[in-house]
Amino acid sequence: MKFKLILAIFIIAITGTSLPADKGQTVQDFILRDTDNKEYSLTHFSHAKAIVLVFVSTRCPWSNAYNERLIKLVNNYKDKNVQFLAINSNQLESVEEIKTHSIENNLNLPVLKDTDNRVADQLQASVTPEVYVIGKNYKILYHGRIDDSRDETQVKSKDLENALQAILAGKEVTINTTKAFGCSIKRSN
Repeated sequence: MKFKLILAIFIIAITGTSLPADKGQTVQDFILRDTDNKEYSLTHFSHAKAIVLVFVSTRCPWSNAYNERLIKLVNNYKDKNVQFLAINSNQLESVEEIKTHSIENNLNLPVLKDTDNRVADQLQASVTPEVYVIGKNYKILYHGRIDDSRDETQVKSKDLENALQAILAGKEVTINTTKAFGCSIKRSN
């Protein structure tokens, strides 16, 4: 254990970055704008039982394979005090492209532009789609994938839904970290 701590400190010192966000870590508030230039922050949703941050892309086939599932999730949880926010941190995807993509795909949640990757960097998000579920006091309760297959007909584990069900039932999220898969986030720096 002592070795792992020393190694982590060494990595942070060398790279200047933090370790990936994980269960129990507090997410710092942020302000991002959607495609209509409306500002959003975590504090706007402090009343929510959970805030789901989903890193997305307009060009990633993995991310786009989840558009329909994301729409269903938003619809299933909108009356249960769960707020979904999509975040696009890809440098090459403009606000105009994101807006067109959102309209064409009937996305029913705010899609926010993380222009200089501040939120992606804070959470150490690396792929699209990648999910962070935030609870009271902005603590991460779940981090990882939406489910276990890009092909919806092959899904065996609905990880995000399982986490949300536990949170809404007032229970501990038993599987609170899974490996997200998809396209890498194309950062601005």
